[in-house]
Amino acid sequence: GGYLEQFLSGRIGVKLLPRGNRAERVRGGGAGIQAVYTPTGVGTPVADGKESKKSGGRECLLEYGIVADLALVRAWRADPEGNLVYRLTARNFNPLVATASKMTVVEAEELLPDYIEPEHVMTPSVYVQRLVAVEDPVKYIEQRTVRERQA
Repeated sequence: GGYLEQFLSGRIGVKLLPRGNRAERVRGGGAGIQAVYTPTGVGTPVADGKESKKSGGRECLLEYGIVADLALVRAWRADPEGNLVYRLTARNFNPLVATASKMTVVEAEELLPDYIEPEHVMTPSVYVQRLVAVEDPVKYIEQRTVRERQA
């Protein structure tokens, strides 16, 4: 079955993690920061099983940096060295993810023949190990309904 069925049957679990905490964990991993304390999630199921500590008079949770073995990144443009530029919301997580992995593979919509001006580079090539061109530039949006909508 699919992931939803596996989750509902209890075969796989899900850890709750606020989006900002996830971004900070990935950013920390990319910057070599082992862990950070954050007040986000205190007093909610996010805190279950996590170490906490008072900091600045507020209770905070310990969140560990994330470094992946492989990162798959989508960029708008890439130059021959692998310097990247993103468009719109692709800039939210792709630059963070590119820094926080042992191997970053980039799928670029446009492979430029010349170099990107340094002041326009959003992810430097030092974080990119592999670069491929987008075969199909159409971005499909999947919409899945698992139950009937109420009127």
